[in-house]
Amino acid sequence: MKRIFQTLLTRSAVLLAIATPTFLLADAASAQPLLRGMDGNYIGAGIAAGVTEDESGDSSFGGNIQGRADIPLAPVSIRGAALIGEDGAALMPIVTYDVPIAPRTNLYLGGGYSFVTDEGSNTPLGDQSAPVLTAGAETAVTNNIVVYGDAKVGIDAYEDSNDAAVSLQLGAAFRF
Repeated sequence: MKRIFQTLLTRSAVLLAIATPTFLLADAASAQPLLRGMDGNYIGAGIAAGVTEDESGDSSFGGNIQGRADIPLAPVSIRGAALIGEDGAALMPIVTYDVPIAPRTNLYLGGGYSFVTDEGSNTPLGDQSAPVLTAGAETAVTNNIVVYGDAKVGIDAYEDSNDAAVSLQLGAAFRF
């Protein structure tokens, strides 16, 4: 009798070990498909407003040109931005991690470097080249039109201080 009980217990354990993953995988397969945000490439333009001031109390308002190159099958994008101010421009290559939050809509977080075209010239993101962090959102309002908005923080982006520079951007783009 003891041997029969051990055999039943062993077979039950093996059956449970085989069946459990099957049920777990079947449950995952019947779940909703993964949320897919916005994909594709775009180039656009809009406004850029420097939120912080340099030592002399100047901030900069201007324009932005931004682009996105989607990396298929990865939640990462390569972006380029130019923040054009009254005196100069800040040019930025940026890598972002894209998080889908709704159909055709992403949040993105990333970092890169801001190259000021004329060191000491006022741009919406400070007056000297510096590392930059960004956070923003983008959504495709039609198949070819995207609206985007983000904040960029230039770390130690002023010549005469160690202060960070903050700029806010808003724009519309053509998606291709």
